[in-house]
Amino acid sequence: MTDAALAVSPAVTLSDRAAKRVARIISKEAPGTVLRISVAGGGCSGFQYEYNLVQETANDDDLVLQKGEATVLIDSLSLEFMGGAEIDFVDDLVGQSFQIKNPNAVASCGCGTSFAV
Repeated sequence: MTDAALAVSPAVTLSDRAAKRVARIISKEAPGTVLRISVAGGGCSGFQYEYNLVQETANDDDLVLQKGEATVLIDSLSLEFMGGAEIDFVDDLVGQSFQIKNPNAVASCGCGTSFAV
């Protein structure tokens, strides 16, 4: 990621719970697997988060979040929508899911993966 991109986008953080869950998931995959999170058009609020297990190295403009055995990649375009967000993992009575607490989102839907800016 360029210095200019770092100056514009506040950091994205990965909670300990999310890191543990990512590590558990990728431990069952082929070596070199990481979680790529991106923002795409769609969903009921205009944008949605996509989670993909990939076997790739980080691109020059990717944000690389590494905590313990967990590695998460976020591309620079998605980072524009996610700056300052926290990636968390929630396990409650409703179910288990990754949740992104995004300060840039002005609206979101009940599923937790769709948002508007």
